[in-house]
Amino acid sequence: MGNQTKPDKNLDCVGLYCPEPVFRTRQELDKLDVGEVLEVIADDPAAEADIPLLVKRLGLKLLEMYKEGDQIHFVIKKVE
Repeated sequence: MGNQTKPDKNLDCVGLYCPEPVFRTRQELDKLDVGEVLEVIADDPAAEADIPLLVKRLGLKLLEMYKEGDQIHFVIKKVE
């Protein structure tokens, strides 16, 4: 179980399928201020690869990624 970092915002993408989780994650990340943390929860298997790629492409930091049942949690920090 993760959650060392308390997220500033949460995004629930459970029940959504590619490309919706990535699209919504991108929208939320664009709204964050530097230093803020977003937790995304998704159950689309494609998100497990797609969201870390998005985070890397945007130059952000993936603090944590862990699974609880069929849900994948991503904890993302906006840096710079």
